[in-house]
Amino acid sequence: MEFNSINFFLFFVAFFVIYHIFYKRCKIQNWILLIFSYLFYGIADLKMIPVIAVMTIMTYFLGLKIEDFVQKDDKKANRFAMFSAVLCLLPLLYFKYFNFFIDSFAQLFSALGFNTEISTFQILMPLGISFFTFRLVSYVLEINRRKMSAERDFVAFAAYVAFFPCIMAGPIDRPNKFLPQLKTVRKTDYSFLTEGVKMFVWGWFTKVCIADRMGEYVDAVFNNYQDYGALSIGIATLLYPLQMYADFSGYSNMAIGIGRLAGLEVAENFRRPFFAQNVAEYWRRWHISLTGWLTDYVFMPLNIKFRDLGNLGLILAVVINLVTVGFWHGANWTFGFFGLFHGLLFIPLILSGKMNKKTKITWLGGWLISPKNLLKMGLTYLLVATALLFFRSESMSAAFSTIAQCFTGLGSMCNVGGKKIFLFSLMILLAKDYLDEGKFKFSILKTEKPLWLDLQLIALIIFIVIFRGDAVKEFIYMQF
Repeated sequence: MEFNSINFFLFFVAFFVIYHIFYKRCKIQNWILLIFSYLFYGIADLKMIPVIAVMTIMTYFLGLKIEDFVQKDDKKANRFAMFSAVLCLLPLLYFKYFNFFIDSFAQLFSALGFNTEISTFQILMPLGISFFTFRLVSYVLEINRRKMSAERDFVAFAAYVAFFPCIMAGPIDRPNKFLPQLKTVRKTDYSFLTEGVKMFVWGWFTKVCIADRMGEYVDAVFNNYQDYGALSIGIATLLYPLQMYADFSGYSNMAIGIGRLAGLEVAENFRRPFFAQNVAEYWRRWHISLTGWLTDYVFMPLNIKFRDLGNLGLILAVVINLVTVGFWHGANWTFGFFGLFHGLLFIPLILSGKMNKKTKITWLGGWLISPKNLLKMGLTYLLVATALLFFRSESMSAAFSTIAQCFTGLGSMCNVGGKKIFLFSLMILLAKDYLDEGKFKFSILKTEKPLWLDLQLIALIIFIVIFRGDAVKEFIYMQF
């Protein structure tokens, strides 16, 4: 059930009305949130409800046991926490990567000259497993780090794990920030609800008017790259990062908006990534909840482990972390290469000591970005687009074939409908990001005058209804 569908609209209206009838009864609201979350997940993937239910129950009791060890200062706490984290990861490893491991080993043995007749299994991956698994893992690790207490209220914990706006594609909320919100009366003031509507409508706009329309061109080229030359492939490569951004940030903003309409703060996931002047800054702005999660639980422990190796240790930690980011997206070598490519781009920053330095934008006359900053942003964008070409390809051979196809000539321009719509919509998105990045007093959907905000929202909704296209298209990150 897509956020941008009429079915979801009806689902959410029913949830919103029932949920806010009990606006002063947080425990009843938690029950409503849990029931609707499981209903939402069941509509999408009924057969997989036992998976999330069993994982939730298991992690709930693991958390209580870890806290017991921690309170007693038992040396077993760390080992049991790591065991618990691995236990939480096992279903993800099985459903998402088991066939990949089998197929990779079969190919390796075949390359070594061994006859292998190993066949893969028909495994149906539960929707959103990458996202709710990371919620569970962070829960047990945060208890062990004494950053939070184990949750005694099972309903609140289960609602956190299955929270329906975020279960399919994030953001990945941390338990020590989200669970306390389920213990208090939810905010229902006008400004909070208005902010929720604003976030949802903006996400809806970027999804259906930019990402979906842009995707028609990008898909037409990449799915039939043999028919095109450098011109169409080059344009598709440059457009794909923008499509990803409009689509994924659109989902995240809609999830954040739904959360606020329920009186809950959901983690920020994007911060205008294409204003980054190097790849390190790009990852601080892109899919923030995932990169923050991996920084805390993968990069930092590795960095400590390799600290005696100096810059080499830091490089190893960064590369392993980015390769993990890549493979988190899926069981395909294209994702691994995507992560490795980004990891290697960090090396010059590490050697020059610039990896953790925040870059500043120089505004000429208070309005224009300096040419030097623009050049760095453009170079960063080109590197990101190149990496995403591999990310978008079905295989490594397809990625290299797509690149090779560019050398057959310019070729003709791919023609699909709706280009004017997504280009105009894209200008609105870039204008908003530009104004927000410059911290100007005015921006799109940013005003202290309620009437002006209402008029913008109405205009945006009308634009969406007219130009959204006929088909309801799945969000890109649903597949991860």
